Amino acid sequence: MTKESPARIWEIDFLRGLAIILMVGYHLLYDLGDFAGLEKFLGFSTDLTTPAWLLAQHFFAGLFVILSGISSNFSQNNFRRSLKYLAVALVITAATCIFDPGSVILFGIIHCLGISALIYSLFFRKSGPVTCLVSGLIIAALSALLPSVHKTLSINSNWLLPLGLHRPDFASFDYFPLIPWFGVFLAGAALGRWFYSDRKSLVPRPLPETIVNWCGRHSLWIYLLHQPIILAILYLLGYVTLS
Repeated sequence: MTKESPARIWEIDFLRGLAIILMVGYHLLYDLGDFAGLEKFLGFSTDLTTPAWLLAQHFFAGLFVILSGISSNFSQNNFRRSLKYLAVALVITAATCIFDPGSVILFGIIHCLGISALIYSLFFRKSGPVTCLVSGLIIAALSALLPSVHKTLSINSNWLLPLGLHRPDFASFDYFPLIPWFGVFLAGAALGRWFYSDRKSLVPRPLPETIVNWCGRHSLWIYLLHQPIILAILYLLGYVTLS
């Protein structure tokens, strides 16, 4: 007799799906602006350097990281989960290195989630919610010191890139250092312990499945494949050339 898998939590799948859809839309606007030269698409500006877009990026990325922290309470093996994330992260780094060496993703959101899940599995798996939350707040607060560290120290390498310390000329479209984002992950882990201690949905009755929930269940694959698909379409339209 096989052990039944725990029931999916409707709202977690939905929110994760919403986050990944927003993230794909954000990357689509970036590609259309960078490769196709479009200033707007469906009424949305492709200039993603504005304060509004930067705030939006941090909102849905933060939602994605918090949900990953919450989900760490449901995983039977967070160490194996971290290896899955890191394998995908290596593929992303290799692909961007080949396709666009000037914009290699060295520590994007998937790298961050992989390392966060690894640290969580080694040091926080048995910690209570207060410990996770306080640790998360301290790590997040350390980000306020990073600008001073950069001014004080002469950093000539990117070996400390995962911690938010890098060379002055470093730039990346997808960069999520552990400080502060591992703190956000731990805050999510604390919320999961408080609100999902019994691993059951907070929705009082089952709601119908949506395409958003489907995206939430397959968010890692969507994240891995959406950029190649978008770029392939732009290539067929003549906006991307292979050199």
